[in-house]
This record gives sequence, C-alpha cells and structure tokens, in this order.
Amino acid sequence: MAEPRLTFMPRAAFAELTLEQKNAYLQELAEAFAVQQGREHRPLDKPALSRLRRYYSRRVWADLKLADGQDSELNRVLRRLGEAIRDEDVTVDVRAALMQELPPKKLLREAPDDDTQLMFFVPTVYDAPIKDDVHLMDVAPFALGKTARFGVIRYELKDSLITIEGGYETGLATVFDYDIFLNMVSHLAEEVRRFRLETEKGLRPSLPAKVYRPSVAHILKFCRREDGGRQYEEVEAALRRLGMTTITVTNMAGGKRREVDTRPLIGEYRVVSKTAKGKVDEVEITIPDWVYTSVVKNDKALPLLTVNPDYFLISSGLARFIYRLARKAAGKDTATYSVAELKKRSGSQQEFRYFLRDLRELVVRTQAFAMPDYDLELNDHRSGPSLTMRYRPLEKPPTDRRGRLTDATATELPLLAEPQKA
Repeated sequence: MAEPRLTFMPRAAFAELTLEQKNAYLQELAEAFAVQQGREHRPLDKPALSRLRRYYSRRVWADLKLADGQDSELNRVLRRLGEAIRDEDVTVDVRAALMQELPPKKLLREAPDDDTQLMFFVPTVYDAPIKDDVHLMDVAPFALGKTARFGVIRYELKDSLITIEGGYETGLATVFDYDIFLNMVSHLAEEVRRFRLETEKGLRPSLPAKVYRPSVAHILKFCRREDGGRQYEEVEAALRRLGMTTITVTNMAGGKRREVDTRPLIGEYRVVSKTAKGKVDEVEITIPDWVYTSVVKNDKALPLLTVNPDYFLISSGLARFIYRLARKAAGKDTATYSVAELKKRSGSQQEFRYFLRDLRELVVRTQAFAMPDYDLELNDHRSGPSLTMRYRPLEKPPTDRRGRLTDATATELPLLAEPQKA
C-alpha cells in the first residue's frame, strides 16, 4: 500500500505569505505530517520554523540561466521544469526537516485514571498455545490494524500450515480484540491455580467452569482501557469478530498432509445484561475446547507464557506482534529474525519496503520510549535486514528491611512454562 502524499504549497505561493502566515502554514504542515507518520506532535519552536522557512526558499533560479525579460517557449518550459524540480526538492527537504524536528510517537499510550489502584494487585496475563508443537505466539492470529480486515491469513511454518479466517461480515479479529482472549485465558489459568492449591490441601474443589461471565467493566480494567461508552460498544464488536475468527492448523510430515483441525478463538458468547442506558453490562463467553483442555486437563506444567501488563498499553499493532514473538522466542535471552521472516509471520499485506520502513520507525520509537521487557536492534546484512530482540533484565525488586519482597512484587504469579529457543 503506497504511503499517502502530503500536498506542499508551491514555493512561489509560500514566498508571498507574511512571516506570520508562513509560520502558521508550517505548524499545520507539521501537525499533518505527524499524523501521517505516526510521530508525536508538538508545536515547532522559533529555530525550527526558521529552518523550515529557509528550506522553502534556499534554491535560486540562476541555475537554469533564464534570460531576463524574455518570455519564450523555451524559457516557459525551463521555468515549469525548474518549478517541478524545486517542488520535488522542497518535498524531500521539508519531510527530512519535519522528521528531525518532531519526536517519535510514544510507544505506550497513557494508562487510564484508575489504573494506579489496579496495579496494587498486578494481574498475571497469560497467552495460550494452539497445539503442542505450534504456539499461538509464533504468528499473529489476528489482523495488526485497529480496523477490521477481510480475507484470509496463511502462515507456512516448519511442518505446519496455519490459516486464519474471519467472518464474511465481521472480518478478522484484530490485535486489540485479542485482549479479550488474553483476559479469558488469564482468568482460566487463575482458576486452575486455585483448583490445584485446594486439591493439595486435601479439598475436593470442582473443576473450573467452561463458561466465563465477566462484566465489561472488568474486561476494560484488565485490559487497562478507559471505562467509556464507546469502549462498551467496541467490546461487543470485538466479541463478534473473535467469535467468527477461526484458526486451522495443518500438521505436515515429510511434505505430506497429516492432520487438520479448526479451532475458534472463543466459543459462543452472549450479552447477559445491559445497563439502563442500553450499554452492554455483562457478557458470557464459552471457553473453546482447545483452550480449556490445554489449560485445565494438563497434569504437567501448563504450556502458558506470562505477558507484561504493559503490553495492553502498546499502541502499535506491529509493536504488539513483535513483543509477543520476542516473549516466545527470546524469553529471557536474545532472538533474531530476518525482516522477511517477520513480515511473513505478521501477516502484513504491505509491500516489503513499507513494512521495513514501519519496522525502522518502531525501532526508533523504542529507543525514545522503551518497549516492555525487550530492546530492539535492526541490522543490515548482505542477505537482508534482520531484527534482534534482546531481553532487558528487571532492576532488583524492592524489598522490606528484612529482605522480603514487597506486596507489589509478591502478587505476581510465577511463569508456568519457559519458552523454547527459536
């Protein structure tokens, strides 16, 4: 998909503006550019405005050697050609200047106002596998954008083919819809933990229920989102997309088809109650068999990985995909993938050059605003660029005078299964 173009004012028109008008135009241009590039917008200061004004007027007509006072066809052609060249120059120059003047957009959005209270009881966030030998974090089982995407995503991995399909009317679930899936799995993992603790005490607890009935307010709080009216509508739309998105795994052996199964991201769902204003209040989600079986009916350590709660604050779909892949492949170490492989695993529809451009921009953003848990480094090789994801060790956890962990860290549940090396 080609990048949308900004329309730059011709130099002649810019030259006729007053100083105040030039500055106002450049401020508007900077704001539009920030939106287009996904960069942090801030008003340009006087030195920046001065530099941009100079970029608009630094080239002269003398290079074309036009005869003064003559209005021949040749001079008119040369003048049009020169104007086109200068317009192209100003486009490149002003874009470069704006890239320099505007800081990268923050990687993490602001947490909601009531988030501080929630963080006293840090929820443990879990992801889940598709099958024993194919992990959901190896690929993006969703669309990376914030809007619905239609069509099919196919991933060809070693000895397996993964196909993601969405509903005809709803499209594929998005990476932000997937937050509800994480909430469902994390709830189930916590219920299993409690079940095992009670069993160890000699009690006879019932197995965790296969139906999860949260309030929408709870889902929003868990996913660290604002509790607003539009959010309630988005949760209901997300449930529709999740319910219609299926994952088909074809296991291959020696190039021959061996086994095929199709699994939904969530089972059935229904709205249990609504508020007096008509907002969805409580929902009921049936946990699909493949999730329930892998989490509940597993005598060994559960095949789950924890996810940093700050994952929910990551505003970029691409960054979320990179974080999940790093969590699986790097764990507490380092992993490297070629950019070509990353593009394949992300399901991106972009041309390679645009995918690489967005990835470079993401790496720049993480240098200014760190990604949770991992540092990113993009390297160029003869065989093509690659991305290294390196775990960033946590600082020593806070303790009391006796050397015991404080409550803020003691609430974190242990990691149930360490990732295998990629």
